Formats: sequence, structure tokens, C-alpha cells
Amino acid sequence: MKLRRKLALRLHSHYVKTQAKLHTLNYFFWECTAQCNLACLHCGSDCKVQPSIANMPAEDFLNVARQVASHYDPAGVMVVITGGEPLMRNDLHEVGAELMKLGFAWGMVSNGYLFTPEKFRLLRNNGLRSVTISLDGLEESHDWMRGKQGSFEKAMNAIRILAAEPGMTYDVVTCVNQRNFGELEQISQLLAEAGVKRWRLFMIDPIGRAAENSELFLSGEQFRRLLNYIVTLRREGNMAVSYGCDGYLGVYETHVRDGFFFCRAGIHVASVLANGDISACPNIDRGFVQGNIYTDDFMDVWNTRFQIFRNRTQLKHGVCSHCKEWKHCWGDGMHLHHPGGKGPVVCYHHKLSGNG
Repeated sequence: MKLRRKLALRLHSHYVKTQAKLHTLNYFFWECTAQCNLACLHCGSDCKVQPSIANMPAEDFLNVARQVASHYDPAGVMVVITGGEPLMRNDLHEVGAELMKLGFAWGMVSNGYLFTPEKFRLLRNNGLRSVTISLDGLEESHDWMRGKQGSFEKAMNAIRILAAEPGMTYDVVTCVNQRNFGELEQISQLLAEAGVKRWRLFMIDPIGRAAENSELFLSGEQFRRLLNYIVTLRREGNMAVSYGCDGYLGVYETHVRDGFFFCRAGIHVASVLANGDISACPNIDRGFVQGNIYTDDFMDVWNTRFQIFRNRTQLKHGVCSHCKEWKHCWGDGMHLHHPGGKGPVVCYHHKLSGNG
């Protein structure tokens, strides 16, 4: 490793430790519903959430948002509404209007199935700032992954609506698997033709529903080919392409995304889950829940708990126990761990080096 890169990684490690001590909240998820209109094969929310959970009253979440606004400048906190499928709720525009009144920017993550021009305009008029839409392949591959025929065309319609909106912040995410791995160039062309400017690609992790489905996972060689493809697209510069935020990637760090890997869960990122639980990213194992808004004060939980997120030495087991890269990755993403586990369920760095 070149000296300059070693120094950059050392500085980044110091930065991560400092940020963990400060733990300034700037990214806030609301899992507004456990209900969904699709049956995605890779759903990470299927760890323990039951779809029978009733939708949280909007006012209960807004009360938490008001707490956050009383401790932080809301202009510095991004609220992201997720699910389930957020558009299963009919009151998001009302929630958005209140968030906008409080001073928050807000966005949402959607599968696009219920995304119509009328619904988008209503949300946009009430402060919708950003949207992430999933497109997991060409029509057959996407519909297979999403478990519903017609979901591809619905997602593409949503993408076209967003691409046509002046000043809209949005991106498309693709979970790469065995079925769509050979379609990436065609997907890239499809997105470019639709006017998409930002595309993120992910590997699928063995968590949630995906855990037992080998067809969803790439081999180490395919993973390297995926990252090399992203490097090529970034050099071409026709679209802002990046690999997802999870996983320390060794020599690929800074070449497939902007900046070094940093799992911000519990450091900058918190969430209120569908049943009121307080956690970090919604995909993290429910065993890492830190409290519940119906029994605990959210800001007190944020400031006094989350220790395992901010000092992750408790996770240094298994493949992590003697790894020289620990100081750079802290055990990869928190979503790859289980309470009391023996290290991450997959190590990206080992996978790239042929050991995982």
C-alpha cells in the first residue's frame, strides 16, 4: 500500500473514532409501516418484523421529530421514510408538511409500485426532497426478485417521473444477484435513456429473507468483476455510479464510491421502527434495538445508549478477531452482525481476496 493511502486511512480511522464520540445525529429513518405490496426475495426487514403490526400513528413519530428538532438544527438532519412500502400509507403528505414546517428535509425509499404523478406531486408540494427507487434487473429479473409481475414497469414509471422533475434529488439502486449479473450493461443503458444521473449497486447480504437463497449471492470473482465495472463507469463519467455503503473493500476503497467505508449506524444514523423501537438503520438485527419511543425518551436513548455501535470491539470475533484491517472497517456494516454472534455473516474484504 502506498504511503499516501496509508496516511489517508490512518486519518480516516481517527475521524471515525472522533465521530463515534460526538455521535451527532444527521440521518433519521422512520420505518412508517411494516406493510408491503411486494414480496421481495431479499427483504432485509424480514428479520423479525411482522406485517400484522398496525401502522404507527403519524403524530407519535412527529413527536419524536420535534424532540430531535429541539436538540439539533433540523436543517442538518435528513429524515428518510421507509418501510415496508411507505406509499402503503395515505398520510405521508401530512407528515411531510409537518416535517417541512419543523425545518427538516425529508425523503423516502420506495419500490415505485404505487408511485403515480398525482401522488408524487402531492408529496413534492409538501416538501419531498429526495427519493430512492429500486430497479433489480430487466423486466423478468426484476419481477422475479420483487415477487410480483408488473413491478418492473411500475418502477420504471416512477423513475421517469423523477427524472422529469426539475431540481429533484433521486437515485436508482440495484441489488446485484445471479439473475441480473449479466444484465448490468443493459440496465445502465436503460437508466441513461430514462435520464437517470445517479445509480448505486449493492451486493445482497445473507440476512432477512435472503439468508437461505444462494441464487441471490455473487461469488468472489463476480464481486470483483462488479467493482471493476463500477470503476470503469466512474471513469467514463456519464453517470454518477457507486457501490453501496456497506462493506470495507480494501484496494477498491475510494475507487467505487466517494470516500472510505464508514458504517455510520448508531453514530450518525438512527431510526424509529414500525413498532416504536429505537435502532440505527432499519435493516440491522432487531436484537440491537436500544429502546422504544413508547417507554423511553428518544434523545436520552440516542445520547446514553448505542454503545455497541460506537465502540465495536465487542464485535471483534471470528474472522475479525485477528484481522489487520479491523481499524479501517470496525467489523463491516452493523447489519452483518447478530447479537452474541461470532463476527459478520460475510466479510467483503475476505470475499475479494478469495477467502470468503
